[in-house]
Amino acid sequence: MLSSRDIIDSVMNKIDFLRLWDLYGGLLTPTQRDMTDLYFNLDLTVSEIAEQKGISRQAVSECLGGCKRELALYEEKLGHAKMLDEGECRISSLRADALKWAEQFESLHPEYAGDMAVLRGIVAGDCPQDIASSIKK
Repeated sequence: MLSSRDIIDSVMNKIDFLRLWDLYGGLLTPTQRDMTDLYFNLDLTVSEIAEQKGISRQAVSECLGGCKRELALYEEKLGHAKMLDEGECRISSLRADALKWAEQFESLHPEYAGDMAVLRGIVAGDCPQDIASSIKK
């Protein structure tokens, strides 16, 4: 029986793989993309993929293992996932700073409470479409 730690590790490995697959999957061959999609996105087993493709389970396992290594190598060389993680961290920090500033500003200038509510909505990403489109210009 798997421990809860093993289950968490398995899920995290799958999430890590899917992130790399989203970033670099276009660099895999059509066959590699198809097999990894069946396994990771559609949750087919190695046996089910082998039966569907008319190949051995070992061939499917080797393909999946090779894809994992290939995607990890792309990340090692290109580093896009790392850059995205760093960018998301910076954005999160900026959002937190903007919300803190809006709170402080509103406490000093309550007459701008409505404007600060709009700002908080923009920072949270749930602003009305007309505001969102004017920000993107």
